[in-house]
Amino acid sequence: MKEYSRTKQVAMMGMLVGVALVLSYIEAMIPIPMGIPGAKIGLANLAIVVALYLFGEKKAFGIAIIRLLLVAFTFGNVAAFLYSLGGMLLSFFTMAILRKTGKFSIVSVSCMGGVMHNMGQLVMAFFILQTQVLWTYLPVLILTGVISGVVIGILGGILMERLKGIWRIS
Repeated sequence: MKEYSRTKQVAMMGMLVGVALVLSYIEAMIPIPMGIPGAKIGLANLAIVVALYLFGEKKAFGIAIIRLLLVAFTFGNVAAFLYSLGGMLLSFFTMAILRKTGKFSIVSVSCMGGVMHNMGQLVMAFFILQTQVLWTYLPVLILTGVISGVVIGILGGILMERLKGIWRIS
């Protein structure tokens, strides 16, 4: 990870929070007929994956928390916040660990992040709703997590390549 001036870091991180918020809004407007309530593609995770690779775990976690709070206060509710929190925590820490090993590509890290996000939301839903029926969603959630994680990982890789010239990333 390259060191940036504090001002440049704050500006870049602010832009990533803004991008994540806009992507969350766009995603909220797209109906996804998957048969799973609240299912989304996870476009905002693009900003989190990029932040993880640009700034490391601590700053990327801050961006993830700020995005989560802004989305919850702007177009969410308490239940959506709790589900998102469970998904974000499991997803983020899985991605941070995999990235830190240096043995996984951005696509692999994002893919596991997508799967773990869905698992975290499922576990949170189980604790809130106290019903075993939720586990029937598991195969679909794993599949959608893999697909969306791969797509976000590919887009993240492309974005990192494009940012190299703009933000002087090595």
